[in-house]
Amino acid sequence: MTETKKFNRRSFLTKSALAGGAATGSMLAAPAVLAQAPIVIKMQTSWNDANIWQDFARDYATRVEEMSGGRLKVDVLPAGAVVAAFQVLDAVNDGLIDAAHSVPVYWYGKNKAASLFGTGPVFGGSATTMLSWFYQGGGQELYNELTQDIMGLDVVGYMGFPMFAQPFGWFKNEVNTVDDLQGFKYRTVGLAADLMAKLGMSVAQLPGGEIVPAMERGVIDAFEFNNPSSDKDFGAQDVAKNYYLSSYHQASESFEFLFSKMFLEDLDPDLQAILKYAVEAASTANTAKAMDRYSADLQFLQNEAGVTVRRTSKEILDAQLKAWDELIPELESDPFMKKTLDSQREWVDRVAYYELMNSPDYGLAYEHYFPGKIKL
Repeated sequence: MTETKKFNRRSFLTKSALAGGAATGSMLAAPAVLAQAPIVIKMQTSWNDANIWQDFARDYATRVEEMSGGRLKVDVLPAGAVVAAFQVLDAVNDGLIDAAHSVPVYWYGKNKAASLFGTGPVFGGSATTMLSWFYQGGGQELYNELTQDIMGLDVVGYMGFPMFAQPFGWFKNEVNTVDDLQGFKYRTVGLAADLMAKLGMSVAQLPGGEIVPAMERGVIDAFEFNNPSSDKDFGAQDVAKNYYLSSYHQASESFEFLFSKMFLEDLDPDLQAILKYAVEAASTANTAKAMDRYSADLQFLQNEAGVTVRRTSKEILDAQLKAWDELIPELESDPFMKKTLDSQREWVDRVAYYELMNSPDYGLAYEHYFPGKIKL
């Protein structure tokens, strides 16, 4: 996209509002001149309207609008409104949209290092551990190096909402051993595709909205997406009845809030700050909503939809870690990926040590007060 094209989009939004106020200045009192039309930010997500994550994006929009006193309005669009789910990074960079709500793994096809920002190897840290690495451990600087310096993109990205570890997924039959997985056609995305291939599965990388049709056509016969609510909302329970929670394939992901760098820098500093810090506000709101909805929808799947919910076996979890062990040296042949993984290991070594040493055994407490409900 040319500089002129980007300039016109932003300048029209800002300057037309100012001009509108000036044009009526001779007829209106001074306070009325200050009233301007809001700057509308076109934000497309990678989710359809039925996905709870679209609600999470709207949580962000609400906070931006209220914090800005109506000076900013975020127009939240679903996947496909402007571009496909996996194309939002290009759309932001090219100025087709001003912002996107997605995950870095969705542009994994452009650079495998994308997957390290949320869906890389699990060294022992949770999503909260790794979101903290992004903001306090050097992750944001590495992200900027990848997107702006290595890839040459005109984008700024923030991370928010540390996701709960993603389920191993949905299967038509019970799976307890690595042998049970051999030959499956399995949907996942990012480095998890490489990981699952090492466990003996062939992998298809599909957006969430294409999973159930692919199951119905036999293109895939097992899959994961992210959480009980999103899975329920797109009908996972209609095509498989065995749901396995707990996995190391994507255990530390967060949302990516993408902005056109030029668009962002053209805003007043206080509005830039609102867009940045509203990510933190929405992160807290999203976590609370996810705890409520994910747990309730898991109960629905078990009690009303006929789904059998299990924890993934230790054999499969052990095999996933060993598969990461094989994959990491391959990734580290790339200098940037090695630098990023070294940074993550150093952070997790120190931070997760504190987290794990300090945390009581919550499973023990749960079993004490709710005996027999869960086998850990």
